[in-house]
Amino acid sequence: MEKEYSAGAVKFSFWFMEFKKVVRLLTEGKSYQEIKEVVENENLFAAATPARARQIYSTVTARIKSLDDSFYPIFLKGDLSTQKLFALTAALTHDRLFFDFVYEVIREKIIIGSNEYADRDIRIFFQNKQLQDEKVAKWTDETLNRLGRSYKTMLYEAGVTDKANGTRKILRPILDREMEQWLMAHHMELILKALTGVR
Repeated sequence: MEKEYSAGAVKFSFWFMEFKKVVRLLTEGKSYQEIKEVVENENLFAAATPARARQIYSTVTARIKSLDDSFYPIFLKGDLSTQKLFALTAALTHDRLFFDFVYEVIREKIIIGSNEYADRDIRIFFQNKQLQDEKVAKWTDETLNRLGRSYKTMLYEAGVTDKANGTRKILRPILDREMEQWLMAHHMELILKALTGVR
């Protein structure tokens, strides 16, 4: 069953440090419920409001749950780049539209040897999705603009692009061998192709 497209990412961020904190606590044997209590009672994420803390918690934990917990040890001993790519993988697995964007836009750019993408590429991607999907067709330009900004921010924070205005460089990631094997073992070849720009 394919996940429906969602515009939820307008409110989301990459939340890498939060992702890392939750994985570490899970590895230490804490349950999701216990982590939720730490988030609420001790403001684990240093969020501006309790509502924001809950939103970060629910998004980050949904992303983590979208992967198999066997990634924890590889994540924790990996370098910063590997950790960020795992957090990106979780975000892509959790959000189908974001995955499609990376697969159809970023991957294609790498394949054709154009190592940059522009706002125009984001607009064309959404126009195509609006033709393909009734739900996306109903979204306002403001929603699509915010989604585009969110995608750009997440890719930049994951270390996959730079932060230029207008046209951004795509920094093709080099995956850690163990992470690559993990993705293959968990039938995530499409994520692997999306990240590395392979046909």
